[in-house]
Amino acid sequence: MSLPFALTLGDPAGVGPELICKLAADPARPKVPLLAIGDLGILRRAAAIVASGLTLVAVDTPEAALSVPLGALAVLPLSVPLPDDLPFGKVDARAGAAAYESLCIAIDLAMEKRIAAIVTPPLHKEALKAAGVHFPGHTEILAARSNTPEVAMMLANEELRVLLVSIHVSLRDAIAAVTPEAELRALRFAHQAGKAYGIARPRVAVAGLNPHAGEGGLFGHEDAEIIAPAIAAAQAEGIDASGPWPGDTIFMRARRGEFDIVVAQYHDQGLIPVKYLGIDHGVNITVGLPFVRTSVDHGTAFDIAGTGTADASSLWAALEQAVAMVGET
Repeated sequence: MSLPFALTLGDPAGVGPELICKLAADPARPKVPLLAIGDLGILRRAAAIVASGLTLVAVDTPEAALSVPLGALAVLPLSVPLPDDLPFGKVDARAGAAAYESLCIAIDLAMEKRIAAIVTPPLHKEALKAAGVHFPGHTEILAARSNTPEVAMMLANEELRVLLVSIHVSLRDAIAAVTPEAELRALRFAHQAGKAYGIARPRVAVAGLNPHAGEGGLFGHEDAEIIAPAIAAAQAEGIDASGPWPGDTIFMRARRGEFDIVVAQYHDQGLIPVKYLGIDHGVNITVGLPFVRTSVDHGTAFDIAGTGTADASSLWAALEQAVAMVGET
Protein backbone atom coordinates (compact mmCIF):
# COMPACT_ATOMS: atom_id res chain seq x y z
CA MET A 1 0.00 0.00 0.00
CA SER A 2 1.24 3.49 -0.84
CA LEU A 3 2.04 5.79 2.05
CA PRO A 4 1.44 9.56 2.21
CA PHE A 5 4.26 12.04 1.76
CA ALA A 6 4.34 14.30 4.80
CA LEU A 7 4.62 18.08 4.43
CA THR A 8 5.70 19.71 7.67
CA LEU A 9 4.41 23.18 8.49
CA GLY A 10 7.68 25.09 8.53
CA ASP A 11 7.52 28.40 10.37
CA PRO A 12 3.83 29.43 10.12
CA ALA A 13 4.78 33.11 10.19
CA GLY A 14 6.71 32.60 6.95
CA VAL A 15 5.77 31.43 3.47
CA GLY A 16 5.66 27.70 4.26
CA PRO A 17 1.86 27.37 4.61
CA GLU A 18 1.32 29.28 1.36
CA LEU A 19 3.78 27.03 -0.48
CA ILE A 20 2.05 23.93 0.86
CA CYS A 21 -1.34 25.12 -0.38
CA LYS A 22 0.01 26.14 -3.79
CA LEU A 23 1.65 22.77 -4.25
CA ALA A 24 -1.31 20.71 -3.04
CA ALA A 25 -3.77 22.62 -5.25
CA ASP A 26 -1.73 22.30 -8.43
CA PRO A 27 -3.24 19.55 -10.63
CA ALA A 28 0.12 19.01 -12.32
CA ARG A 29 1.97 18.08 -9.10
CA PRO A 30 3.28 14.55 -8.54
CA LYS A 31 0.29 12.25 -8.09
CA VAL A 32 1.12 10.95 -4.65
CA PRO A 33 -0.95 11.23 -1.46
CA LEU A 34 0.00 14.21 0.70
CA LEU A 35 -0.34 14.76 4.43
CA ALA A 36 0.21 18.23 5.88
CA ILE A 37 1.17 18.16 9.55
CA GLY A 38 0.19 21.53 10.91
CA ASP A 39 -2.40 23.97 12.07
CA LEU A 40 -5.71 23.79 10.25
CA GLY A 41 -6.55 27.47 10.77
CA ILE A 42 -3.19 28.68 9.52
CA LEU A 43 -3.42 26.46 6.45
CA ARG A 44 -6.96 27.67 5.72
CA ARG A 45 -5.68 31.22 5.94
CA ALA A 46 -2.87 30.37 3.54
CA ALA A 47 -5.26 28.68 1.10
CA ALA A 48 -7.38 31.82 1.03
CA ILE A 49 -4.35 34.05 0.51
CA VAL A 50 -3.14 32.11 -2.53
CA ALA A 51 -6.74 31.74 -3.82
CA SER A 52 -6.10 28.07 -4.43
CA GLY A 53 -9.64 26.80 -3.92
CA LEU A 54 -8.02 23.99 -1.96
CA THR A 55 -10.21 21.87 0.31
CA LEU A 56 -8.58 21.01 3.64
CA VAL A 57 -9.60 17.80 5.37
CA ALA A 58 -8.71 17.21 9.02
CA VAL A 59 -7.60 13.61 9.67
CA ASP A 60 -6.74 11.69 12.82
CA THR A 61 -4.16 9.33 11.32
CA PRO A 62 -1.73 9.44 8.39
CA GLU A 63 -3.48 6.44 6.86
CA ALA A 64 -6.65 8.51 6.47
CA ALA A 65 -4.80 10.76 4.02
CA LEU A 66 -4.93 7.95 1.47
CA SER A 67 -8.68 8.45 1.14
CA VAL A 68 -8.46 12.20 0.51
CA PRO A 69 -8.82 12.90 -3.24
CA LEU A 70 -6.46 14.96 -5.38
CA GLY A 71 -7.44 18.60 -5.19
CA ALA A 72 -7.87 18.34 -1.44
CA LEU A 73 -5.26 18.18 1.32
CA ALA A 74 -5.29 16.00 4.41
CA VAL A 75 -4.18 17.85 7.56
CA LEU A 76 -3.03 16.16 10.75
CA PRO A 77 -3.57 18.89 13.38
CA LEU A 78 -1.09 19.89 16.06
CA SER A 79 -1.81 19.60 19.78
CA VAL A 80 -2.14 23.35 20.39
CA PRO A 81 -4.04 25.44 17.81
CA LEU A 82 -2.42 28.65 16.65
CA PRO A 83 -4.35 31.94 16.55
CA ASP A 84 -5.77 32.70 13.13
CA ASP A 85 -4.25 36.17 13.32
CA LEU A 86 -0.69 34.99 13.97
CA PRO A 87 1.43 37.87 12.64
CA PHE A 88 3.20 37.39 9.33
CA GLY A 89 6.91 37.96 9.03
CA LYS A 90 7.72 38.18 12.73
CA VAL A 91 9.69 35.94 15.06
CA ASP A 92 7.13 34.34 17.36
CA ALA A 93 7.68 31.65 19.99
CA ARG A 94 4.29 30.12 19.18
CA ALA A 95 5.31 29.74 15.55
CA GLY A 96 8.62 28.17 16.55
CA ALA A 97 6.88 25.70 18.85
CA ALA A 98 4.38 24.73 16.13
CA ALA A 99 7.13 24.23 13.55
CA TYR A 100 9.07 22.05 15.98
CA GLU A 101 6.04 19.92 16.90
CA SER A 102 5.15 19.42 13.25
CA LEU A 103 8.65 18.17 12.47
CA CYS A 104 8.76 15.90 15.52
CA ILE A 105 5.44 14.29 14.57
CA ALA A 106 6.71 13.71 11.05
CA ILE A 107 9.95 12.12 12.32
CA ASP A 108 8.05 9.79 14.64
CA LEU A 109 5.68 8.74 11.85
CA ALA A 110 8.61 8.15 9.51
CA MET A 111 10.35 5.97 12.11
CA GLU A 112 7.10 4.00 12.45
CA LYS A 113 7.02 3.66 8.63
CA ARG A 114 3.59 5.28 8.44
CA ILE A 115 4.64 7.92 5.90
CA ALA A 116 6.72 7.57 2.74
CA ALA A 117 9.00 10.58 3.28
CA ILE A 118 9.27 13.99 4.93
CA VAL A 119 9.26 17.16 2.81
CA THR A 120 9.98 20.35 4.73
CA PRO A 121 9.28 24.05 4.15
CA PRO A 122 11.72 26.40 5.91
CA LEU A 123 12.16 26.89 9.65
CA HIS A 124 13.27 30.09 11.38
CA LYS A 125 16.17 29.60 13.79
CA GLU A 126 15.27 32.58 15.99
CA ALA A 127 11.67 31.37 16.37
CA LEU A 128 12.93 27.94 17.44
CA LYS A 129 15.16 29.59 20.02
CA ALA A 130 12.28 31.75 21.26
CA ALA A 131 10.26 28.57 21.75
CA GLY A 132 13.03 27.04 23.83
CA VAL A 133 14.13 24.61 21.13
CA HIS A 134 17.89 24.29 21.40
CA PHE A 135 18.64 23.07 17.88
CA PRO A 136 19.88 25.37 15.11
CA GLY A 137 17.76 23.81 12.38
CA HIS A 138 16.16 20.84 10.64
CA THR A 139 19.23 18.66 10.27
CA GLU A 140 20.12 18.58 13.95
CA ILE A 141 16.51 17.89 15.00
CA LEU A 142 16.16 15.10 12.46
CA ALA A 143 19.38 13.43 13.55
CA ALA A 144 18.71 13.73 17.29
CA ARG A 145 15.09 12.56 17.27
CA SER A 146 15.82 9.62 14.96
CA ASN A 147 18.94 8.67 16.96
CA THR A 148 21.09 8.97 13.86
CA PRO A 149 24.72 9.62 14.82
CA GLU A 150 25.94 10.91 11.46
CA VAL A 151 24.20 12.60 8.54
CA ALA A 152 25.31 14.57 5.50
CA MET A 153 23.82 17.39 3.44
CA MET A 154 23.25 16.92 -0.27
CA LEU A 155 21.96 19.62 -2.62
CA ALA A 156 20.28 18.55 -5.82
CA ASN A 157 18.53 19.93 -8.86
CA GLU A 158 17.82 18.55 -12.33
CA GLU A 159 21.48 18.89 -13.33
CA LEU A 160 23.64 18.31 -10.24
CA ARG A 161 23.80 16.33 -7.03
CA VAL A 162 26.39 17.64 -4.58
CA LEU A 163 27.19 16.20 -1.15
CA LEU A 164 29.24 18.22 1.33
CA VAL A 165 32.11 17.05 3.54
CA SER A 166 31.55 19.98 5.95
CA ILE A 167 28.59 22.34 6.19
CA HIS A 168 28.20 25.48 8.30
CA VAL A 169 31.72 26.17 9.54
CA SER A 170 34.30 28.83 8.78
CA LEU A 171 36.59 28.29 5.82
CA ARG A 172 39.51 27.80 8.20
CA ASP A 173 37.58 25.11 10.08
CA ALA A 174 36.40 23.56 6.81
CA ILE A 175 40.00 23.02 5.74
CA ALA A 176 40.73 21.43 9.12
CA ALA A 177 37.69 19.19 8.63
CA VAL A 178 39.32 17.54 5.60
CA THR A 179 40.36 14.30 7.29
CA PRO A 180 40.56 10.72 5.97
CA GLU A 181 37.59 9.77 8.15
CA ALA A 182 35.43 12.68 6.98
CA GLU A 183 36.27 12.02 3.33
CA LEU A 184 35.47 8.32 3.51
CA ARG A 185 32.24 9.03 5.38
CA ALA A 186 31.16 11.51 2.69
CA LEU A 187 31.97 8.98 -0.05
CA ARG A 188 29.89 6.33 1.66
CA PHE A 189 26.98 8.75 2.05
CA ALA A 190 27.24 9.77 -1.62
CA HIS A 191 27.18 6.13 -2.68
CA GLN A 192 24.16 5.53 -0.42
CA ALA A 193 22.35 8.54 -1.90
CA GLY A 194 22.99 7.38 -5.44
CA LYS A 195 21.59 3.96 -4.62
CA ALA A 196 18.49 5.63 -3.18
CA TYR A 197 17.90 7.17 -6.60
CA GLY A 198 17.95 3.71 -8.12
CA ILE A 199 21.44 4.04 -9.63
CA ALA A 200 22.96 0.56 -9.48
CA ARG A 201 26.56 1.79 -9.38
CA PRO A 202 26.70 5.52 -8.64
CA ARG A 203 29.69 7.35 -10.08
CA VAL A 204 30.98 9.52 -7.24
CA ALA A 205 33.48 12.27 -8.12
CA VAL A 206 35.45 14.09 -5.45
CA ALA A 207 36.36 17.76 -5.77
CA GLY A 208 39.87 18.71 -4.73
CA LEU A 209 40.42 21.10 -1.85
CA ASN A 210 43.19 23.16 -3.43
CA PRO A 211 43.43 24.80 -6.88
CA HIS A 212 43.94 22.16 -9.57
CA ALA A 213 43.52 19.52 -6.83
CA GLY A 214 46.92 20.50 -5.49
CA GLU A 215 48.80 20.27 -8.82
CA GLY A 216 51.05 17.47 -7.59
CA GLY A 217 51.82 19.22 -4.31
CA LEU A 218 52.56 22.65 -5.76
CA PHE A 219 49.41 24.15 -4.22
CA GLY A 220 49.03 22.08 -1.06
CA HIS A 221 49.33 18.50 0.08
CA GLU A 222 45.82 17.72 1.36
CA ASP A 223 44.57 16.36 -1.95
CA ALA A 224 47.36 13.81 -2.32
CA GLU A 225 47.89 12.96 1.33
CA ILE A 226 44.31 12.95 2.69
CA ILE A 227 41.70 12.93 -0.06
CA ALA A 228 43.32 10.50 -2.51
CA PRO A 229 43.88 7.77 0.13
CA ALA A 230 40.23 8.08 1.22
CA ILE A 231 39.13 7.64 -2.38
CA ALA A 232 41.31 4.52 -2.62
CA ALA A 233 39.72 3.18 0.58
CA ALA A 234 36.25 3.78 -0.85
CA GLN A 235 37.21 2.00 -4.05
CA ALA A 236 38.38 -0.96 -1.97
CA GLU A 237 34.84 -1.08 -0.51
CA GLY A 238 33.36 -1.31 -4.01
CA ILE A 239 32.39 2.36 -4.36
CA ASP A 240 32.86 3.82 -7.86
CA ALA A 241 34.80 6.86 -6.62
CA SER A 242 37.26 9.00 -8.55
CA GLY A 243 39.39 12.09 -8.03
CA PRO A 244 40.32 14.36 -6.52
CA TRP A 245 39.39 16.47 -9.54
CA PRO A 246 39.97 20.22 -9.90
CA GLY A 247 37.07 22.06 -8.31
CA ASP A 248 36.80 24.55 -11.17
CA THR A 249 35.79 21.91 -13.75
CA ILE A 250 34.26 19.00 -11.83
CA PHE A 251 30.74 20.45 -11.72
CA MET A 252 30.74 21.14 -15.45
CA ARG A 253 31.77 17.53 -16.06
CA ALA A 254 29.00 16.29 -13.77
CA ARG A 255 26.43 18.38 -15.67
CA ARG A 256 27.63 16.73 -18.86
CA GLY A 257 26.86 13.31 -17.42
CA GLU A 258 30.31 12.00 -16.43
CA PHE A 259 29.39 11.66 -12.75
CA ASP A 260 26.22 10.99 -10.76
CA ILE A 261 27.21 12.78 -7.53
CA VAL A 262 29.98 15.22 -6.63
CA VAL A 263 31.52 15.29 -3.16
CA ALA A 264 32.47 18.91 -2.41
CA GLN A 265 34.93 19.79 0.33
CA TYR A 266 33.15 22.77 1.89
CA HIS A 267 29.91 24.75 1.86
CA ASP A 268 30.50 27.37 -0.83
CA GLN A 269 32.45 25.07 -3.14
CA GLY A 270 29.40 22.85 -3.41
CA LEU A 271 26.49 25.25 -3.05
CA ILE A 272 27.55 28.00 -5.44
CA PRO A 273 27.25 25.84 -8.58
CA VAL A 274 23.93 24.34 -7.46
CA LYS A 275 22.40 27.71 -6.57
CA TYR A 276 23.77 29.37 -9.68
CA LEU A 277 21.67 26.96 -11.71
CA GLY A 278 18.55 28.26 -9.94
CA ILE A 279 17.73 28.44 -6.25
CA ASP A 280 14.03 28.00 -7.00
CA HIS A 281 14.68 24.44 -8.10
CA GLY A 282 17.33 23.50 -5.53
CA VAL A 283 16.56 20.79 -2.97
CA ASN A 284 18.28 20.08 0.33
CA ILE A 285 18.44 16.36 1.13
CA THR A 286 19.57 14.87 4.44
CA VAL A 287 21.51 11.68 3.72
CA GLY A 288 22.06 9.00 6.35
CA LEU A 289 18.65 9.09 8.03
CA PRO A 290 16.57 5.89 8.22
CA PHE A 291 13.96 7.63 6.03
CA VAL A 292 13.86 10.07 3.12
CA ARG A 293 13.87 13.77 3.95
CA THR A 294 13.99 16.56 1.40
CA SER A 295 13.59 20.30 1.84
CA VAL A 296 13.35 23.60 0.06
CA ASP A 297 16.65 25.40 -0.43
CA HIS A 298 15.49 28.82 0.75
CA GLY A 299 14.43 30.57 3.92
CA THR A 300 11.15 31.67 5.47
CA ALA A 301 10.91 34.83 3.32
CA PHE A 302 9.36 36.87 6.13
CA ASP A 303 9.40 39.93 3.85
CA ILE A 304 6.76 38.47 1.51
CA ALA A 305 4.86 36.19 3.91
CA GLY A 306 1.12 36.71 3.63
CA THR A 307 1.25 38.24 0.16
CA GLY A 308 0.64 35.02 -1.78
CA THR A 309 3.57 35.75 -4.11
CA ALA A 310 6.03 33.10 -2.86
CA ASP A 311 7.22 30.68 -5.54
CA ALA A 312 6.48 27.02 -4.73
CA SER A 313 9.01 25.67 -7.25
CA SER A 314 11.53 24.56 -4.62
CA LEU A 315 8.88 22.74 -2.57
CA TRP A 316 7.63 21.13 -5.77
CA ALA A 317 11.19 20.04 -6.58
CA ALA A 318 11.65 18.73 -3.04
CA LEU A 319 8.54 16.57 -3.42
CA GLU A 320 9.77 15.31 -6.79
CA GLN A 321 13.15 14.38 -5.32
CA ALA A 322 11.45 12.58 -2.42
CA VAL A 323 9.25 10.64 -4.82
CA ALA A 324 12.30 9.67 -6.88
CA MET A 325 14.19 8.48 -3.80
CA VAL A 326 11.26 6.52 -2.43
CA GLY A 327 10.68 4.96 -5.82
CA GLU A 328 7.05 5.95 -6.29
CA THR A 329 5.76 6.28 -9.85
